[in-house]
Amino acid sequence: MLRNPLRPLALASALALSCLTMTACAQNTTPTVASSDGTLLSVSAQAEASRVPDVASLSTGVVTQAADANAALSANAAQMNKVMAAIKAAGIAEKDIQTSGISINPQYKYTDNQPPTITGYQASNTVSIKVREIGKLGEVLDALVASGANQVNGPSFEIDQPEAVYDEARRAALEKAQQRAQMYAKSLGMKVQRIVSISEGGGFQPPRPMMMAKAASFDRAQSSPVSPGETTLTANLDVVFELAR
Repeated sequence: MLRNPLRPLALASALALSCLTMTACAQNTTPTVASSDGTLLSVSAQAEASRVPDVASLSTGVVTQAADANAALSANAAQMNKVMAAIKAAGIAEKDIQTSGISINPQYKYTDNQPPTITGYQASNTVSIKVREIGKLGEVLDALVASGANQVNGPSFEIDQPEAVYDEARRAALEKAQQRAQMYAKSLGMKVQRIVSISEGGGFQPPRPMMMAKAASFDRAQSSPVSPGETTLTANLDVVFELAR
């Protein structure tokens, strides 16, 4: 029986052509993407919440000078021990007392056309403290100075547990953002469909002065008058809404 020698070659060509056709079809297939009629609206909103602060932070310490470094440091230590005793006697807990710096530096005399000369040494010891009874802050300040502190900086006021205050500001900011989104949607003849995303930033504003009638309760006879004002915390939100017909 005779076989056609061209038949296997024709079959191979047909198969190759079929593969090429299938590949071309696969490459020309374009995926369909579902369209959306939603409109995205990004709204930024800010809100504040204020409280009378319940913690005061300040730094205090002693600066002494002497002819040599040893004497300056010894005098500083003796005086600083009295200040530390006064801090503890005022009811400040150990956890609220932190040494923030100890230094000793030469003091120079400068003369024209002459190299500087050392005239003595200055020693410094500073601690940071937190006063949790603000009503006694004036008394604490007076006790510090009476015990030998010749360096006092502050106070700065803060809210000890601020999360509840931040939450109040967050709720107000979110409500403001929702009201603004409703306004935009109504103007466009649309409705707010859903919230797509919320991102948050934080903020802080310095204490605001209180009225003197409120501050008077913190004054004490024979002590430094102190007015803590109000501490304001700020919440900043960026909210993305989806609007629909």
